[in-house]
Amino acid sequence: MMKRGVLITGTASLALMAAGVGGFAASLVSAQDAPESLLPPGFDDPAPAPTPAPAPTVAPPVAPVGPAPSVNAPPPITGGAAGPAPANLPPVPQVSQEELSGLPSLDELEDLSTDQLDDLLGLKPKFDIPPAARRALSQVGVLSPAEGGLPTAGLAKQPENLVRAVLVGMDGPVVSRWGHILVRRALASRLAAPEGMDPVEFATLRAGVLNSIGEYAVTRGLVQDVDTGNWSTAMTSQALTAYIASSDLVGACPAVRLQGSARENPEWVMMQAICNAYAGEGALAGSQLNGAQNDEIAPEIDILLAQRYAGAAGRGRGGTTVSWEGVEELTPWRFAIANAVGDDIPSGLLESALSGPRGAYYPLAAASAPMLPLGERAGFAEFAAGRGVLSSSAMVDLYSQVYSDNAIGGNAAQRAARLREAFVGGDAGIRIAAMRGLWGEGNADFPGQILTAYAAARIAPSADNAGDAGDLIASMLTAGLDRDAAVWGEFVEPGSMAWALIAVSDPGAGSAAADAVESFYDQDDSEEARKSAFLVAGLAGLGRMTQDDANAYGADLSRQTRWTRMIDRAAEVQNPAMVAMLAGLGMQGADWSQMTPLHLYHVVSALRAVGMDAEARMIAAEAIARA
Repeated sequence: MMKRGVLITGTASLALMAAGVGGFAASLVSAQDAPESLLPPGFDDPAPAPTPAPAPTVAPPVAPVGPAPSVNAPPPITGGAAGPAPANLPPVPQVSQEELSGLPSLDELEDLSTDQLDDLLGLKPKFDIPPAARRALSQVGVLSPAEGGLPTAGLAKQPENLVRAVLVGMDGPVVSRWGHILVRRALASRLAAPEGMDPVEFATLRAGVLNSIGEYAVTRGLVQDVDTGNWSTAMTSQALTAYIASSDLVGACPAVRLQGSARENPEWVMMQAICNAYAGEGALAGSQLNGAQNDEIAPEIDILLAQRYAGAAGRGRGGTTVSWEGVEELTPWRFAIANAVGDDIPSGLLESALSGPRGAYYPLAAASAPMLPLGERAGFAEFAAGRGVLSSSAMVDLYSQVYSDNAIGGNAAQRAARLREAFVGGDAGIRIAAMRGLWGEGNADFPGQILTAYAAARIAPSADNAGDAGDLIASMLTAGLDRDAAVWGEFVEPGSMAWALIAVSDPGAGSAAADAVESFYDQDDSEEARKSAFLVAGLAGLGRMTQDDANAYGADLSRQTRWTRMIDRAAEVQNPAMVAMLAGLGMQGADWSQMTPLHLYHVVSALRAVGMDAEARMIAAEAIARA
């Protein structure tokens, strides 16, 4: 074996040298047993001591007058002023017994994570990103004006109290699908906060509205546009709602680990453990969740699901058995983690949740959850499409995947086959029949109309199919295909449903004929002639009928409220952002029976005045079709 230099030889050579150089052989064996240095020669030798400089010649000190100082006396102070008198020294800080009792023991310190130690010692930084990478709060949002967002400074000059009141007031779904899309666009835009309002508060209020209408993915994108070091308590709450609804608990970990023990509610404690597991501290996460289980900070099912989720990070309790026995309620936390880890939720529990007061939450949260089976997700996605969360093209993509998977059966497979036939059926009659199968009896299935929007646009306008024109046009307009719908104008009968939809949706239409409006009134069998009232309000709002003519049909469009004055004023000063938010405020509700012709008129009129003519026309058409 080759060694550095030639110090170490084989056993035979040592035997030959043993008689004459025994002392050297002994030292050689000792060197052989010692660890060998891997450094090049010279690197492990001590540096030679520097040659001391000659001491300067100093005159001998003069002996002090008086007694010699004590050995324990402090050295005398030389130069400068004399030190402070003991009476002037600050008092020594005293630690109370209560404060001492609050300090953790050595065993407890060993169990603390790095984040917990930082919290205890006050070392946790406010930001988790370097200064050069931090983002300004001057504009917050995910949709720039170049991408279709509203003007950035649209709300900058508006009174902060007004903007706050509007956003706080928007706490529920929007009755119009197109109204929902409009509100989402406004809230997701890159906007500057009103003067005097904290930008974080402004973003938090917008996130709250997005959560309330089921736009959890957009909420997540909005809060991620704000550095987690700037998150307030309220923003953290909205962010957690969005992350849990998206089954993306790990996405919230930057904020959870940065804020540490800022909260003590059960979900936050379990989130801390989950985040520790995904940060590589599996043992600590297990200890925390076991402690939470022993302390019973949450129901057993919640902690078991958290252990299952944390265990998926690697070392841990990924094999935890989750038992739903005795569980009487489904919550967002249970729904999110069960879906994320692939644990089956009892059907009875899910059905009870869907029919409960928060029934809309679960299909909206599950509509775009990629971990759910396609057949199960399809039903949730149709509900979300009816609200405006998913588009027609997204639904076609989803059902195309369902159709291509032969293992999927049931209602989802049947609807996928009908949708395919609606697109590629042998003739128009076959395709229309397939669409009617998706629309349901009496065209009550609005999500079915969204599904067939592009298939309906493929039906060539003709007198033979004029009887189906109203339903085909209503389907087309769910995807905004107004020009495809307008082509049917020469084949439809004045006063019919098809005529009414074209009268408000056609971008090139002029004033509506009075006799056609009266004919529509005569054929209207809706409750309280609501379709006719919406037709008149829509035509008046679009400028295709005078307000006096509309009032002649019984529509009292001259009545004023505080809301009508605000939205009219926002339209007058050409502020599309404020108009969009006030329109959403005025269209809140779960059913079109909660919408009034007066509100529809002002919404359509204001949107048209600020250049949102397309949105105005689609909302007016939807009101007539769905009233």
